[in-house]
Amino acid sequence: MNDARVQVTIDGRVVAVPAGTSVAAALAIEGVRGTRTSVSGQPRAAVCGMGVCQECRVTIDGRAHVLGCQTLCRDGLVVETTGGVAR
Repeated sequence: MNDARVQVTIDGRVVAVPAGTSVAAALAIEGVRGTRTSVSGQPRAAVCGMGVCQECRVTIDGRAHVLGCQTLCRDGLVVETTGGVAR
């Protein structure tokens, strides 16, 4: 069993998640209910988990609109959500 963990920063908060975890899964583990906000102000989050819906878009290491479900966490990764971050 591999107990390796990596540290990532989510909206300014450093957290440790299991190595191999996708960014979308890390957000869910940490209780982030949405990565962005709909036009009506509701949180939006990953739906399909395979990059089709594009609801998991976040800013990673300063690069906007990266798909969180298609990106694995690594040490030092910085994730910024763009709204709907109700915990």
